Amino acid sequence: MAILYDFPMKFLLTLQESLKIHSKRNAFFIDGTYFTYGQLDIKISQIRYAIQNEIPPSEKLIGLVTNDDLETYAGIIALWFEGKAYVPINPIYPIDRNNQILKLTDSSYVLDSSSDSAYKTKFKVLNTNTSGPVVSQSLKPNLNLGEPIDLAYILFTSGSTGTPKGVPITLENLNGLVRALDRDELFNLKPSDRCLQMFELTFDFSLVTYLPPLLYGACVYTIPKNAIKHFYIFKLISEQELTVLTMVPSIIQFLRPYFGEIHSTSVRYCSFGGGKLYNDIAESWSACIPNCQIFNYYGPTEFTVYSGYYPYDADKKKKSNNGIVSIGKPFYGVDYLVVDTNNNEVSVDTVGELCLSGIQITSGYWKDPERNKSAFFTRQENGALKRYYKTGDLCYKDTDGDYIYVGRADFQVKIRGYRVELGEVEYHVKKKLSGIDVVVIDITDDLGNTELGLAVCSEELDLKPVLSYLKEMLPPYMIPTQFLYVQQFPHSVNDKIDMKALRSLFNNSKLKK
Repeated sequence: MAILYDFPMKFLLTLQESLKIHSKRNAFFIDGTYFTYGQLDIKISQIRYAIQNEIPPSEKLIGLVTNDDLETYAGIIALWFEGKAYVPINPIYPIDRNNQILKLTDSSYVLDSSSDSAYKTKFKVLNTNTSGPVVSQSLKPNLNLGEPIDLAYILFTSGSTGTPKGVPITLENLNGLVRALDRDELFNLKPSDRCLQMFELTFDFSLVTYLPPLLYGACVYTIPKNAIKHFYIFKLISEQELTVLTMVPSIIQFLRPYFGEIHSTSVRYCSFGGGKLYNDIAESWSACIPNCQIFNYYGPTEFTVYSGYYPYDADKKKKSNNGIVSIGKPFYGVDYLVVDTNNNEVSVDTVGELCLSGIQITSGYWKDPERNKSAFFTRQENGALKRYYKTGDLCYKDTDGDYIYVGRADFQVKIRGYRVELGEVEYHVKKKLSGIDVVVIDITDDLGNTELGLAVCSEELDLKPVLSYLKEMLPPYMIPTQFLYVQQFPHSVNDKIDMKALRSLFNNSKLKK
């Protein structure tokens, strides 16, 4: 089934239509319980009624506590239908950080399904876990408020100054993503699909694990927050016979001990993103899902989740660089450009920074004009100005038009699929270790996953107060797990810290232990 998206609000109309057509089908499987599209529709209508009666039309950015329940997903859709955007805040993150995010967006209202919201002292909380009146079942999404510039959400990622940076995504951006996925001949969802949703809603990859399935009448299977994620995924694959998997590559490392027990013939599609996919692990995993097509998707938060992909085929020669699977080609309507340090296009097979252009590009970082100057640029193409986002990823384009990932151009890394600015972690460490040089670096653990290491230029000292402070200020994935003490940091010939040599010191330190 193909859906045509002619204007920015069309996907919302399709979503509302899907709620009606598939009312008796299961929409979600959450913590062992199924919820139908009809139940989801009623909950959306109840929340819309509350929004209309309790939140002024002028309030556009609404905080959303991202619990793993039907009310939270219904809250997202209800906000869209009412011409509002959500600002996701994870309840397991430090409340001071979440308050900071809500303050940055001038949000006064918060949707929360919790029985006793932690945000009621500073914000006006609308409890979504209550029954109540519903809006008219024939009421369409608020098209009068829905313009191309209207926001769908603002996600906050790690910022190097210690302040999270916001990425606003519009309905038009999101519609561009849905349209690109819909017209892809290799990837087509259907109502009988059972789709994995393993991501926190503060992570942009969550969008593609619940929105396209809901548009097509499929069922979304979520992971409880208190569950051991990789074990729960293993359980869902085997017991619920999932057909569509969307995962970060690192989760496969944790599933590796179960490879001998996994032979899931039900899986049709498996999409990876949010990190480097290595050939060897992809090949081993493909044997566990023999009837599956595997896709290596690529795309930053600033470009609305996905911008293109590489179809991985274990039986054919795979394109890769240093064992990392190619990121393939861009979607229809998306332009990739590899540039040098002066933003000039480089030739084929020449490494440069990958830049993206198209309808999915964000308008810019939230209230951060200085960062926007460095992250975006325009150039003349075919008599018109085209705007590009600089990804910070080093790539090259081969003679077949595929793009090969080489590495990062900056000190931004991905931990468990989440993007982390090493400078932000260093910023907070230095607040507690004043006068002591520190470096936060990405290193690889014994399973091949990326973790953070903290190198301290000092004799060994007690880091417990530092770690306690970090846990108050940062999400769990941003807390260093490996520690190294050195007399001085290794430097390269151009007087920069030699990160490769520093990683070797970490590796040697672990071997000694």
